[in-house]
Amino acid sequence: MPRRRTLTFTAGAAFLVAGAIPAIAGPLATGPLVQVSGTSPFLGCTADGVDDQSGTVFLNSEVEPFVDVSPADPDDVAGIWQADRWDNGGARGLVAGVSQDGGSTWQQVPVPGITLCSGGTYDRATDPWVSFAPDGRLHQLALSFNDVAPPFEPRDFDHALLASYSADGGLTWSDPVEVIRDLDANVFNDKQSITADPTDPDLVYAVWDRLVFPGSERASVIAGFVTQAFSGPAWFARSTDGGVTWEAPKAIYDPGMRDQTIGNQIAVQPDGTLVNVFNEIRNDNSGGHRGNNVAVMLSDDQGVTWSDRIFVSRLGTVEITDPDTGDPVRTGDIIPDIAVDRDNGALYAVWQDARFSGGEFDSIAFSQSLDGGLTWSEPIKVNLTPGTVPPGNQQAFTASVHVADDGTIGVTYYDFRNNTPSATTLPTDYWLVHCHPATPASCADEANWTDEVRLTNAPFDMRLAPFALGFFTGDYEGLSNIGTDFAAFFSQSHGTDPASTFFRTAG
Repeated sequence: MPRRRTLTFTAGAAFLVAGAIPAIAGPLATGPLVQVSGTSPFLGCTADGVDDQSGTVFLNSEVEPFVDVSPADPDDVAGIWQADRWDNGGARGLVAGVSQDGGSTWQQVPVPGITLCSGGTYDRATDPWVSFAPDGRLHQLALSFNDVAPPFEPRDFDHALLASYSADGGLTWSDPVEVIRDLDANVFNDKQSITADPTDPDLVYAVWDRLVFPGSERASVIAGFVTQAFSGPAWFARSTDGGVTWEAPKAIYDPGMRDQTIGNQIAVQPDGTLVNVFNEIRNDNSGGHRGNNVAVMLSDDQGVTWSDRIFVSRLGTVEITDPDTGDPVRTGDIIPDIAVDRDNGALYAVWQDARFSGGEFDSIAFSQSLDGGLTWSEPIKVNLTPGTVPPGNQQAFTASVHVADDGTIGVTYYDFRNNTPSATTLPTDYWLVHCHPATPASCADEANWTDEVRLTNAPFDMRLAPFALGFFTGDYEGLSNIGTDFAAFFSQSHGTDPASTFFRTAG
């Protein structure tokens, strides 16, 4: 384990001037809803032997999309998603969506070398993530792995985090580089993210949780069961040459036996300080924190050393279900999201939480830090799902947060407000709520979150989505910005496709 230290921050990094953020009034207007994904490029692939793998594959499903916009050219927008999702983990490949006109039109580009269907060596891939460097280089990080089913073979446990980059916005890609690879049946690297440092085009960061458990139980863990003997420390790696090579990975936080981190994600403050947000899942009651906990760690030396874990808030999800049948809906219920204001360093975090309904159903919680992540505001509810609909229809889930160039904070989420009682359909919509901070503290007040726009044109049927431990559009969805406009990148069932990826601006 690397040593940990207490960070020292200058006054300029820790204070926000009350007059530094302008007050901006008025609701947002949405641009056209653009379908990004089309027919899966893997339908003709035979290399992965679909019929010989375990599980059910949902062909032409595009789920768990993520997006970023180039700081070098806002016309360059790049997204990524899982294509042809399996019910028991991963997809047949990852596909990049590339736009060179600000999201009006798109090209589909399979990311090469990630799975057998894209010229790689692994059966499946998952957890797609992209990030633009300040010079316009695009980075991606994928988890590639093999089908795990009895009788187990050594190949089953081979998996890797594969990073590659693109110099043309995602049209062509470098060969993937192994950030970490394991063949050990006792280990599984999971839920990774990648962040290009906006202050230095040479620096790129990867972070993930590394599950360690008895090898005989690994298949069950991948399928969603967590063994009593596991641990899940946070691991980190970085590139100092723009993604060409990666330094040796290392553990940066170990919560202990039977405890784990998940959803690790790094944001970079204007002064270069790294902020890693994650959910710390504790099976003991250390500090009175049994269960899910949003936490952060800080590094002021580009990830060489890290602070102690800083507690943000309890994460009190009760999970999401179909209000009419009780069937599970798989969401980002244990995955927090984080955003940073690139001008003043304010940090914003969102997650699912049932505290606002007395534990009856999940809403979207928001907290902010004005001192570089050292302290956080009391969580507030920010989704505007009407309280007049039945409690089951008030469930809100899979939140993303981002900051536009004018400091406006946007939060996206799904809800069931337009659901009508039925055991066969589940009408679902996607929304964006925003707050214009008139003062640094104003968006910590629920009363200032009053404007919401609908991102779906009409409700889609969640029950048509791929079923992977629940109806599934992704453990996360994408949200970025083009200037003062938000750029949402999300999945919904569409026509005969179980799920398609869409893009829409709001500003």
